[in-house]
Amino acid sequence: MTLLRRGNRRAAAGILAPAVFLAALILVALLSPWIAPYDPLAQGPDKLAGLGSGHLLGTDQFGRDILSRLIYGARADLVVSVGATAAAAVAGTTVGLVGGFFRGFVSGLSMRSMEVLLAFPPIVLALLVVALFGPGTLTLILTMGILFMPNFARITYGQVLSVRQRDFVTASRGLGAGPGWLLFRVVLPNVIGPLLVQVSLTLAAAMLLESGLSYLGLGVVPPTPSWGSMIAEAQNLGLDNPGFLIISCLVVIVTVLAFSLLGDALDRHLDPRRRAAGRAAAPTAAPERTAGGAV
Repeated sequence: MTLLRRGNRRAAAGILAPAVFLAALILVALLSPWIAPYDPLAQGPDKLAGLGSGHLLGTDQFGRDILSRLIYGARADLVVSVGATAAAAVAGTTVGLVGGFFRGFVSGLSMRSMEVLLAFPPIVLALLVVALFGPGTLTLILTMGILFMPNFARITYGQVLSVRQRDFVTASRGLGAGPGWLLFRVVLPNVIGPLLVQVSLTLAAAMLLESGLSYLGLGVVPPTPSWGSMIAEAQNLGLDNPGFLIISCLVVIVTVLAFSLLGDALDRHLDPRRRAAGRAAAPTAAPERTAGGAV
């Protein structure tokens, strides 16, 4: 029991640490108009100012406050990442539910279409779509939502195949439940665990992809600040203000890492096989001895 409690504490700590960081980041993004010390678009005379000097993290080549732009950049990056993940989760889960439950022609059509999307490298397809339709927040959300949709569809499809023949589904069908009720009220709650893990991992991938596209100038439209475009700006000023580049890269790395750690922790917590493997790998506690030395 002691080892089990220790395992539960480790799992809780693994979930709590990245969750607290991400919750703080979301709070910062929501409160950015009130906590940012300066207008992120306002240009000033102090160009390329270092740390301090009235600006905690300095200024860029236009005299704009770097800290304020990082705070507002969190809002832009989270909007795109969360929006794309939500679109992918809703569309992909629906496709996987329908394909796994009805089988036959419906299953073949839905899953083959997902395989077609998987055949394209995500970054190449994203570059093509954004180049055709132009950069922008809505374009990014729709493009990345389509790109990440097959991951949710495949996970849901596999889970539905293992759930659809269980007794509680058969009983609900025998009681007259319709397809919609069976799909969204009976089957979906029993496949939600792996989908929560995929949501966290997709948020990390979406933020990384959005930063890459913004770095290339195909993401959030300037002058709206985003972390990727700030990295591109800082790269050109590496010798004049190296702290700008380091800080801009760190916020992306730490945020992506937090989403990935949260997804891995959720996977360990929700997957019974990984929990069992973790308990089996845990060292055996030494038996307690009595005062006389007997076990």
